[in-house]
Amino acid sequence: MRAMRISAVVTGALGVLLLVLVAVGWSPLLSFDREVSAALHRDAVAHPGLTRLHRVLTDWVWDPWTMRALTLLAVVWLLRRREHLLALWLTVGTLLAWLFQQGLKAAVGRERPRWPDPVDSAPYAAFPSGHAMAATVACGLLLWVLALHWREGRPGWGTLSGVAVVSVLGVGWTRVYLGVHWPSDVLAGWLFGWCCAAATIVTYRRLAPAGAPPAEPPAEPDAGSRMEDTR
Repeated sequence: MRAMRISAVVTGALGVLLLVLVAVGWSPLLSFDREVSAALHRDAVAHPGLTRLHRVLTDWVWDPWTMRALTLLAVVWLLRRREHLLALWLTVGTLLAWLFQQGLKAAVGRERPRWPDPVDSAPYAAFPSGHAMAATVACGLLLWVLALHWREGRPGWGTLSGVAVVSVLGVGWTRVYLGVHWPSDVLAGWLFGWCCAAATIVTYRRLAPAGAPPAEPPAEPDAGSRMEDTR
């Protein structure tokens, strides 16, 4: 759990640093954003079929509402198992992360990229990326909930973890490729998203009463312990 606390602090601090750089208009960062975005936009305009695929992925597969639907399914599953506190924690953590995201967008008020030949559009301010942050929060918390009930050594865990990582990275890529976010918007979404997910996990560990599911999955017994159990 110490590593989780450290990750929450580090990603939060890096997110704040990035926010400050964006707010003061640090020229190296803004130049990097413009160059990368312009290069990807040219590619998107030149390859309409690939652009349509990116729109399907970002608007349906990795959309924030898809992530919220998956989170809702997890909450219902926990409630059916009578794990009410964990269900509440998952719900509150997701909601607070969304409110934090909306507050950042309103406070920073960064404009999205503008193109003479846009391939997609999006409402609201750019910083941080809501898609990237929602995917990071949802995938992080859902993997945590699964880890509480499913040992990592069991078959399928690697596949689920891989899908989560691809989803988080993939949605960030699509937002920049489609020209609706700057790269630093996506990076901020990843940083603040993991900070919120890690903070949710850490606070559950600290505040959950005795008898609640642990914040960490039980350790796999070693071979010696298994031999003792079979005697």
